[in-house]
Parts: sequence; C-alpha cells; structure tokens
Amino acid sequence: MFCNIVNGGEPERVLYQDDLVTAFWDSHPSAITHILIISNRHIESLNELQPGDISLCGHLFTVAKKMAYAENIADYGYQLMINTGYDAGQTVFHLHMHLRNMAPKKN
Repeated sequence: MFCNIVNGGEPERVLYQDDLVTAFWDSHPSAITHILIISNRHIESLNELQPGDISLCGHLFTVAKKMAYAENIADYGYQLMINTGYDAGQTVFHLHMHLRNMAPKKN
C-alpha cells in the first residue's frame, strides 16, 4: 500500500519526496491536518530498524518539521506519532509517522 505511493502510484496525495522519505495526505484523516511521513525503504515497524538507520530516523523528524511549516501549523502546535505493533494501533506495517494538528490552520 505505502510502497505503491513511494513508487508514484498516487501522486495527488504526495506533498514531499526525496531519496529517504515520502510525505503525503492520510486517506482517512483523524485531524484537520493529517500527513503521513514514511520511509521509502520498506521497514515494517520501529522494531525493525537497524543501527545504520539512525540518519533515516533523524530525517523523518526533519521532514515532519518541514511539513509543519509548509502547512502553517508549526507555530501553533502539532502532534507526531509512531504506532509500533498491532496492540499500539499500527494498521499499515510500513514504518510511518503521523503529523497531526487538530485546530484550523491560521494564515
């Protein structure tokens, strides 16, 4: 599912993409702003990360910050969340971070 988006399957949803990550609109948003930021390489969950993935993890957070500024929510507050495993609410087994803001955007 997410690998299809990384490979260009749903370009209308993509907000940002580089060699490591892709950011796109959640198809079932639970907030006014709800963006998913995923690793381009298929990694099932946080539990599957390897020591060599340190730069990828930092990059996920850097892109989250960039998306928060791009959506005009950085100055007002936003939530970052990573679910790991079924009991934590992970429903798509591809490492991803939720960037959410519950309030209307301020311009």
